[in-house]
Amino acid sequence: MRPQDLLVLCPEGLHCPPGDFFIDPLRPAARALITHGHSDHARAGHGDVMSTHATAAIMRTRLGENAAARFHALNYGETIRVGEVDVTLLPAGHILGSAQALLEWRGLRIVVSGDYKRDADPTCAAFEPVRCHVFVTEATFGLPVFRHPPPRDEIDKLRGSMRRFPERWHIVGAYALGKAQRVIAEMRAAGDDRPIHLHGAAMKLCELYESFGVRLGALTPASAGAAKLAPPGLAICPPSALQDRWSQKFGDSVRGMASGWMQVKGNVRQRGVELPLILSDHADWDDLQATILDTGAEEIWITHGQEDALMRWCELRGIAARPLNLVGYEGEEEAMEAADA
Repeated sequence: MRPQDLLVLCPEGLHCPPGDFFIDPLRPAARALITHGHSDHARAGHGDVMSTHATAAIMRTRLGENAAARFHALNYGETIRVGEVDVTLLPAGHILGSAQALLEWRGLRIVVSGDYKRDADPTCAAFEPVRCHVFVTEATFGLPVFRHPPPRDEIDKLRGSMRRFPERWHIVGAYALGKAQRVIAEMRAAGDDRPIHLHGAAMKLCELYESFGVRLGALTPASAGAAKLAPPGLAICPPSALQDRWSQKFGDSVRGMASGWMQVKGNVRQRGVELPLILSDHADWDDLQATILDTGAEEIWITHGQEDALMRWCELRGIAARPLNLVGYEGEEEAMEAADA
């Protein structure tokens, strides 16, 4: 069977005709499979939504009554028949609840990875490579220049700055869903159990993470009163809040940002960041290559990001590859101005 018979590109996004559902559709759909809860993948207004339990909870928290008419929540590894297609969700390692979708139909196996990373992350299940005929991948950091350092090194950089400047607050810009919780959990794993002050945008999502067993320790709202009375420590906020009045309550603070794009010096200068933390929830260049090889896929479809370099790498290894040129999947790493969405 041809891959295009199982998965086709439509204006709404990727459509599976034998199952009659869309994957992360850009517009409201009667039936949708949602890979994870970021707003560029999980939109409101769908009818039936298939997702993991955590993604369903994230959508309800962020989108309220408009999240979906009905949810069909699945466990990792659970297979259901949708029309003529067997659908299985497997960990993507991106954020809590993120999943790859394995579609099986008449002997053909296609994996739609959504967004993913291979680094260990204490806030979500680790990525699992899946053997398939076609692998649908992102390429957010699909250039050889992007090789992310070990996450612990970046957390040690933050902790070292806090030791050197104990009289100054450290404010870290981090996307409210996924990145904020990861920074907190990495700090805890490094042995720091001090209260962490949070911008309101992240508080409900941290409570949701806790309800799924992710231990984040002592968290407190980052109020003006707390900033004056508490000893200087760590505060986490959406990246846009670093530049607005919210951050002024912390006085002469050290301003940091956690993002894979902090590897680009121009981004560091543009955002006025004193402490860049290269901490990404996407695969870097080496992990994109390793993942493609791990899947054994004969064909690679690239949804968004830096397609050209990855296509060339595939071509040199005799792997067919093509870009899907999907518009609308610009998550926290790509659209940094929308990182507080």
